[in-house]
Amino acid sequence: MKIIVDGFGGDNAPLAVLQGCELAVREYGVDLIVTGDEEILKKTAREHNISLERIVFHHAPGVIGMEDEPTALLKEKSDCSMAAAFNLLKGGAGDAFVSGGSTGAIVIGANFIVKRIKGIKRAGLATVIPTINGCYMLMDAGATLDCKPETLTHFGMMGSIYMNKIIGIQNPRVGLVNVGTEDTKGGELQQGAFAMMQTAPMNFIGNIEARDIPAGVADVAVADGFTGNVILKLTEGLGSMFSKKIKGMFMEGLGGKLSAVMMMGKIRDFKKSMDYTEYGGAPLLGVMKPVIKAHGSSNPKAFKNAIRQARDFAERNLIGEIEAVVQQMKNASEE
Repeated sequence: MKIIVDGFGGDNAPLAVLQGCELAVREYGVDLIVTGDEEILKKTAREHNISLERIVFHHAPGVIGMEDEPTALLKEKSDCSMAAAFNLLKGGAGDAFVSGGSTGAIVIGANFIVKRIKGIKRAGLATVIPTINGCYMLMDAGATLDCKPETLTHFGMMGSIYMNKIIGIQNPRVGLVNVGTEDTKGGELQQGAFAMMQTAPMNFIGNIEARDIPAGVADVAVADGFTGNVILKLTEGLGSMFSKKIKGMFMEGLGGKLSAVMMMGKIRDFKKSMDYTEYGGAPLLGVMKPVIKAHGSSNPKAFKNAIRQARDFAERNLIGEIEAVVQQMKNASEE
């Protein structure tokens, strides 16, 4: 198994990327190709005593930043580490790709360099988020803002396959995010998607409201990219607020500090259950090769887990499964 990693993707690159790569090699036994300025990568590894066992560099001097237009990946920034990685992936040099770089650039590269699966018209960014009793997948978290009913139906189908094959949930429940649970709720997009999803090959449970998602009402929450990104950002903001509130509560006075000491184990367990680094990154579903978008602020642990996620994605043949179901849906529509 060979994973291609964008060496300069993310706020803490290249150091956190290389440290994560070292951890992944040690724990998962994968081979890695890291793209970027080879001199800087070697210098960083040398200065921080990072082992380069099973890691090779592919020189790409440029970097595409958050301030750059995503489409620059195809033109002005075609020599950047991310563009080089996508071209390696397309050419078969590796089995999957991981980057903590610009989401927009990753979507552009995946769609225009790697290409979409035949029959899938829009790719979706699938983010796994903790719930009160496990986790759920938010699909789409911001890759495709303007959707059609068919797009949302494909999102539900792909999300269901991912949650089954990677997370291990049997017959995942797929819900359509809406302003109410009644069948007739929503605009043309939601009503059209509802009708299509009812007959699609997935365990569709109907409309769900955003307030019920954290309670685990569904395993896959389907939304257009605009709505999904709002849900994602609000969830991140509320999580940060609750964390600060809880910390402040336990730091007030002697009683609070003693309570913190007594509950340290429970606090640690809660923190781990809400830690995004445990999940690695967000797969971009709908393209011909496994692509994982790591969080922009990923630390070495998050990059390590994103590489594990990419390995699992490739090994469990999700793309083959998606292709088969797309063909099944096409055959059913022609009957």
